[in-house]
Formats: sequence, structure tokens, C-alpha cells
Amino acid sequence: MDPLGLASTHYNRVILGALALVVILLTGTAGYMLIEGWSFFDAFYMSSITITTVGYREVQPMSRQGEMFTIGLLFFGVGAAFYILTSLVAAIIEGDLRQLFGARRMRMTIQHISDHFIVCGYGRVGEEIAREMVTRKVPFIVVDTNEPRLQHARDAGLLVVLGDATSESVLSAAGVERCRALIAASDSDAANTYITLTAKGMRPETFVVARVGSPAVESKLRQAGADRVISPYLIGGRRMALAAMQPIITDFIDLFPDTQAERLLAEVTVDSESGLIGKDLSEALAGCEDVVVLALRDVQGRLSVGPARTTTLSAGDILVVIGEERELRSLGAIARR
Repeated sequence: MDPLGLASTHYNRVILGALALVVILLTGTAGYMLIEGWSFFDAFYMSSITITTVGYREVQPMSRQGEMFTIGLLFFGVGAAFYILTSLVAAIIEGDLRQLFGARRMRMTIQHISDHFIVCGYGRVGEEIAREMVTRKVPFIVVDTNEPRLQHARDAGLLVVLGDATSESVLSAAGVERCRALIAASDSDAANTYITLTAKGMRPETFVVARVGSPAVESKLRQAGADRVISPYLIGGRRMALAAMQPIITDFIDLFPDTQAERLLAEVTVDSESGLIGKDLSEALAGCEDVVVLALRDVQGRLSVGPARTTTLSAGDILVVIGEERELRSLGAIARR
């Protein structure tokens, strides 16, 4: 059970103990009224000083039956009070202190993370982005100003930073100087524009993917430095139309993010570490019989769909491939990323 769950359990025990204490207090009051014939106030006063063990004298001389009743009331009352006290202390220790240490561990982890993604905004779109990141097992940090949203992310085991992503100090705390890419997924076009400007101003080479709601803002986001501008509404509309007209194609696309699928869609960068420079596609994919190259983008940005197997690879080329994860990881660039 997580610390917050433990704290909740202990607080429930505190409530149950308090109810038990109230029942004992009322029982003691009724008992003194029946046994000694006292008034309600005298009986309530005697029950209170007995349960709290303050040590005041009896309000009136008691009979033997009253003394025996007081002994029983004392044991049950003190037991209930001690139960409440221990449950309350346990709730504080298990909840607040563990949560405090958990936050400290999270800050230490964020300070040492690198080559990660920063997701700015944890609304409906940001949550879907995070779910995809988790599925692909890549490191990322969520940044948002909304504490309830971040608590939801914490409960899911995600790394989070509370703050405005348009602030340099917040992006610095999220490790923008060491990140692989930043995703501006706020619900506001203006906020995404400022997030992009801040990230590019701090580190111009940061790869920024920005969400846009209004088509008129797309040009402003590109001027701010966004490398990719994505409109969820535009993509959603096209996808729905495609699903209606050509459903098999959408089923084919849905195969890739499926966590149960054995085949993955990935990018392979041709660089000195991949060992693919100067090789043609047939040589690069030797031993990877099930890997299919869907497209190739060269260093000039030209995209070739279904490149020939005789195509020679150069430094900076990017291959879009599909295949089993085991075979894809045999390609050096995939293993590094």
C-alpha cells in the first residue's frame, strides 16, 4: 500500500476510536445516573474526569457498585483514548513524513535524469502523452500548475514538477538543459507559445513539439521556434473521417501503439555509433528478416517512401522502420535511444 493509503487507513482508525470514546462517555453518564441516581451534569462530569484521568475527587460519595463501574469505565476509556492517540501519530508518520521523503527522492531523481522528455501540461492531452511514454518505457517529467492534476500524476508513479512552464526556473528544475525533447501540451495556445519561447531561449537546440488549438496560432508557434506543431482537433477529425472511409487503414495504424503487439514502429538514426554509415539498406538490415523500412529522410529533409534496398545510407539519415522489438534493438541507434 502506498503512503497516502496507509495514512487514510490510520485516519479511519482515529475516527472509529473517537466514536468509541463518545459511546463510552455516554455509557458512563447513563451508568452513573442509573447506579448513583445523579443528575445528567454530575454523571457527565464524573465520566469525563474518569476517562481523561485528571484525578479530581468524586462529585458525590459513591456506592460499591459505582466504584466498580468507575474501574471498568477507566480501563475502557483510557484504552480508547490511547488507541486514538497512537492512530493519529501513525497517520502523521506514515502519511506526511513518507510523503515528504518521497518528494525529496523525486527531486533527487529529477536532478540526475537526462535524455528525457518534458511534458508541459497534464490535461486530457497531456495524460494521453504520458500514457504513451509509459507504454514505450521512456523517461519523462510532467510539469503543471494544477496541484490536483499533479497529485493524479504522482499517484500514477510519474515524476512531476509543480510550476508554470513559462518560467525559466521551472523548466530548469525539470532539466531542460539535459532533455531530449519538450512537449508543450497546455490547453492554452498562448501558454504553449510562451513555453516554446522560454525553452528555445534557454537552450536553442531543444526539440519542441507544441499543441495548437486555433489554426491561426500555428504560424506564431513556428516563429517562436516550435519544431513540430500538432493540432489534436485536426488530427482527430482526419482520423475519424479515415476510420469511416477506410477502416482497415486505421486498424493498421492502431497496431503500433498496442501494448500487446509484437511489432513496433520506430526511427533509426544513421550516425557513427549505429555503424550504418556507407552501407546500403540490404547490408544494414542483414539478419533482420522481419524489419521493413517504410521511409527514409535524408539530411536535406527529403522523405522517400519505401526506399530501394540498394539505397546507400549517409550520416544524418533517419529510417522509419517496423519490426519486432528484438530485431529493432539489434540496430545500434535503437538500443541507444
